[in-house]
Amino acid sequence: MLHGAESVLLWVGALTTASLALWILYRLLSGFRIWVMGNGDLLSPKLGKWAVVTGATDGIGKSYAEELARRGFSMMLISRTQEKLDDVAQSLERRYKVETKTVAVDFGQVDIYPKIETALSGLEIGVLVNNVGISYPYPEFFLHIPDLDNFINTMINVNITSVCQMTRLVLPRMEARAKGVILNISSASGMYPVPLLTVYSSTKAFVDFFSRGLQAEYKSKGIIIQSVLPFFVATKMTKIRKPTLDKPTPDRYVAAELTTVGLQDQTNGYFPHAVMGWLTTVLVPINLVIYFGMRMNKAQRGGYLRRRKLR
Repeated sequence: MLHGAESVLLWVGALTTASLALWILYRLLSGFRIWVMGNGDLLSPKLGKWAVVTGATDGIGKSYAEELARRGFSMMLISRTQEKLDDVAQSLERRYKVETKTVAVDFGQVDIYPKIETALSGLEIGVLVNNVGISYPYPEFFLHIPDLDNFINTMINVNITSVCQMTRLVLPRMEARAKGVILNISSASGMYPVPLLTVYSSTKAFVDFFSRGLQAEYKSKGIIIQSVLPFFVATKMTKIRKPTLDKPTPDRYVAAELTTVGLQDQTNGYFPHAVMGWLTTVLVPINLVIYFGMRMNKAQRGGYLRRRKLR
């Protein structure tokens, strides 16, 4: 009997070891496919002549516009300030010899979508990048946020309503042609609750869930809808001035992220961010992530309020 038990344990151990080895090999091959080989020429004007980018005049949105123009897309740029839109459009036309169009709207408002719909009329849209977004000016407790009612409405309009409405306008024509890509820029803050950035974090969680749900609905129709969850990128919104390995420039981040399209439905977009995402969602308990997020943001809040008093 003892000998039989030992044999069973040996077989269980061997199968467990083999399963673990196969899982590690699969993960290594998948990582190589995503982060080294990439998706080739998937993102090209073969999807459709035009690419649409919201929040296209700064940071990640501007980098998406530049990279897609470099790949040959004609660009529809949508943002708030016409002067900035004109500067970006002229730069793209000069550098990449592509056609551009612009629409100046404030995504904090809800009456802008008929104007956008008119501007998009007749365009063969291959890619939509729902990038426009706003965050807190500084970390703050919910009830202490200045002008809270307006803050809530504006953040929901910019971060959530824009994604739903832009998708509503563009998705039907992609479905009709059975091809197209929609990239919804969420945030690593949407992967778990982030205290003192609670409204922002929650809106980004919505973008992630919305994207993954739509991907399940429309993947069989030839459409790619990807949820993009970056950690910190050196942009005006994050107030990071000096790029580092884990805080890349927008150009570096976007170049890496676009290689994951079609390979990951949900992505952190950049290999160091993918490692950070795995650590914070798989290895570290969620309560610990929330605890350290609270500590970090309380420290940033205190520093901001002290600096404001000194002015």
